[in-house]
Amino acid sequence: MSENRPAFYQSSTWKKKRLVILRRDGYQCQDCKRYGRIRQAITVHHIQHLDEHPELAFQPDNLISLCAECHNKRHPEKGGKRW
Repeated sequence: MSENRPAFYQSSTWKKKRLVILRRDGYQCQDCKRYGRIRQAITVHHIQHLDEHPELAFQPDNLISLCAECHNKRHPEKGGKRW
């Protein structure tokens, strides 16, 4: 699926789902919130990676709102540091 990833994230279905999840989470980073910090979420992250679990692409319990810093931490393979 990685070669189709840009098209997936540009799809109207994803854009709508992304907004639903951001609204659900109050536009707050859910990782920061666990530690008592309030930070605006700008990204919706697939907990089970899209490449490995495309069947979970739109499942609300597989999606979480994150700030850019926390999203990078969740992706050490992209150069983000793991907690």
